[in-house]
Amino acid sequence: MTDPVADPGDDVALYVHWPYCARICPYCDFNVVRDRGRGDEQAALVESILRDMEAQAALTGPRRLASIFFGGGTPSLMAPGAVAAVIERAHALFPVAGAVEISLEANPTDAEADRFAALAAAGVNRLSMGVQALDDAALAFLGRNHSADEARRAVAVAGRAFQRLSIDLIYARPGQTVQGWTAELTEALDLGFEHISPYQLTIEPTTAFGRAVARGAWSPPDEDTAAALYETTQAVLERAGFDTYEVSNHARGVAARSSHNLHVWRGGDYVGVGPGAHGRLTLDGVRTATVAHRGIGTYVAGVGAGEPWIERDGQDPRTAAEERVLLGLRTVEGARVADLSTLDRSIDHGPLADLIGGGFLQLRAGRIIATATGRPVLDGVLKALIV
Repeated sequence: MTDPVADPGDDVALYVHWPYCARICPYCDFNVVRDRGRGDEQAALVESILRDMEAQAALTGPRRLASIFFGGGTPSLMAPGAVAAVIERAHALFPVAGAVEISLEANPTDAEADRFAALAAAGVNRLSMGVQALDDAALAFLGRNHSADEARRAVAVAGRAFQRLSIDLIYARPGQTVQGWTAELTEALDLGFEHISPYQLTIEPTTAFGRAVARGAWSPPDEDTAAALYETTQAVLERAGFDTYEVSNHARGVAARSSHNLHVWRGGDYVGVGPGAHGRLTLDGVRTATVAHRGIGTYVAGVGAGEPWIERDGQDPRTAAEERVLLGLRTVEGARVADLSTLDRSIDHGPLADLIGGGFLQLRAGRIIATATGRPVLDGVLKALIV
């Protein structure tokens, strides 16, 4: 039985993009730069983030804060005082009664683990840790700057510092077997987290991995192996009491689900601040997609000039509905039939009816939901549904 779907209403979430990383991972295509200790630059960026928040709050008008998510990049490299300043300003701009989920992404290096208590004191109550693997050879291949032992220690430290803890793992690595992945995932479950995001390794052409695969240096697993690893992930986590509430996100109970991510997947508004940050705001009744300047210097200059965005696009009803369908079908809550009707999709005929008849989608309580058969091939389902 599907849990009732919460309406995000007029609440607004906040996404803060911190672009600095200790090193750039070869699979990463996010908007990131090497952290070279530029203290003045980082101080200017924090001030610009605060000013950007104020300007966007003036545009949205009075709204309640739904959640805060510090992403990147590596936001655990932020000074805890800067994190506290952002959190304090967010609460002042978007008042809310009671606590909200405040997530921050971190890597499990010993240096970052030393900061966890200070980040918790700053107001962070949920940590999302990029463990990525529990095998030293795999971590070296992935370009990570931590060892498996560091990851185990960091998860233990985080479990004591934060109310909620999530970890990321990457599977479908070259040469990975179902047996090996089962053992690694089973070992990870002993670490004591309540939320896990296992991601299939994706080869983006602009990354170091993309270039290596293009020149034939190595190859990712074939489709059959990748599918078997996906099915293994579902089976192992389900046996351990984790529910798959989104294609790549599993939680041990409803309370452990990420409220920030759910707010976004449900089509809620969110303010995006920081270089390259995306946002979705309802401005003058129009759903508006925003993208900030990608460069740190251009973002700071843009905020100073009152122009933080390189894109500010009002979405027509069809575009907005398409986005809600694309996000909603990734979750167990699914997408509204009304949104599919906006896209001229009928449950009685055409591609939607075919996907329901084929067992890839199902209709339940006014929503279209991907089935266990449809989720592993969701990209194909969406391609067939939205053309």
